[in-house]
Amino acid sequence: MIAIIDYGAGNLTSVERAVTYLGYDGSITADSETILTAEKVIFPGVGAARATMDNLNTAGIAKVLQAFYKSGKPMLGICIGIQILFDHSEEEDTPCLGLLPGVVKKFDATPTLKVPQIGWNEVYQSQSHPIFHDVPNPAHFYFVNSYYPVPQAASDVIGRATYGVEFCSVVAHQNLIATQFHLEKSGRIGLKMLDNFLRDKG
Repeated sequence: MIAIIDYGAGNLTSVERAVTYLGYDGSITADSETILTAEKVIFPGVGAARATMDNLNTAGIAKVLQAFYKSGKPMLGICIGIQILFDHSEEEDTPCLGLLPGVVKKFDATPTLKVPQIGWNEVYQSQSHPIFHDVPNPAHFYFVNSYYPVPQAASDVIGRATYGVEFCSVVAHQNLIATQFHLEKSGRIGLKMLDNFLRDKG
């Protein structure tokens, strides 16, 4: 079973539908035992870092996610799910899960650059990885974000995009993969990446 983390925000059902469409058993859950015994975990969604972490801490899910990561089973973060992986976010000065060393920074708005970034953007694969199997390089994916991750270890960055600055859009470290863009909203290529994660035996 694939546990899709319910942390009190929206966009969960679209991920569940995508998982089901691809032929896998996905369940939206906030139950600790269900999460810990799942084959894989997906942390998707939208929202602010502070509210997300407050919800995770209040529900006790933050510690569950940390424990799941340490178990070595596959984890996938999407959108806010990439940002909370790191030590700290500039958004409301928020301490995050600390699974990966690094910080999350805000894009600088300019007269020609609107923040948040909303729409399709080109992602370049900076390292090969099974998540990119049969995915064109580069390829376009759908983003909705005002903040972007800055991993401490360059080796954790496997995909990059540009929005005013070049930024990390995909990370991978051991059993953990995360994308800043929405796989479930990125058409055939997004579903291919999601299927690559779900299909991989880890």
